[in-house]
Amino acid sequence: MKGPVITRDQVKTLLDTPFLRVVDLQYAEGRHYYNATRRPVDELAATRTREAFQRMTPDAATCLVVLRTPGDPPRMLLMREYRYPAGRFLISPPAGLLDPEDRAEAEPALAAARREIREEAGITAEPTRLELINPLVFSSPGMTDESNALVLAVYDLPDLSCINQRGAVGSECFDGYRLVTREEAETLLRDGRDSEGNFYSVFTWACLTWFASGRWEARAD
Repeated sequence: MKGPVITRDQVKTLLDTPFLRVVDLQYAEGRHYYNATRRPVDELAATRTREAFQRMTPDAATCLVVLRTPGDPPRMLLMREYRYPAGRFLISPPAGLLDPEDRAEAEPALAAARREIREEAGITAEPTRLELINPLVFSSPGMTDESNALVLAVYDLPDLSCINQRGAVGSECFDGYRLVTREEAETLLRDGRDSEGNFYSVFTWACLTWFASGRWEARAD
């Protein structure tokens, strides 16, 4: 079954701010579907051709960061970041929007991942491996066309003295970080909550799943 084709003429802007806009996708006469988006109206996913859709760059990068230090098992890095819509600190992987400078790079998502890890975790060393897990996944295509690339970053570090959160920018607010072993990741997946009883995002779930399953090892070595 073929769905409705939405053209630029069928898009009406309802809210336009520097960071977010809401558009009405008038997909048929008298029919309206609302989309919250970070994208300029001319770059919406809904109005792209098939070819342009399949070449689309994600809005952001979410990073599965694995740290390997001498004498310790591999551990996944999670940040305790204040999430304003949830009103509390939640565990989440390093992540952030692609900047214009990232988009100019040959691999925009990897450039964004390297920068975000540096800003949010203070790690300036080159990763042992840096690669895409998934080029683009939608956050919730029922209400937004926002998307993230999922990136694997593996670091071999002599110790953890480099980790800091002094590079937070804008609205970012951190309260430390957590290093999670494979067994701890499995517990977080089983419980569906962190150690304080708080829920976490689907991107945290995705990275925990990839780490706990051992899939990252096949990609990293």
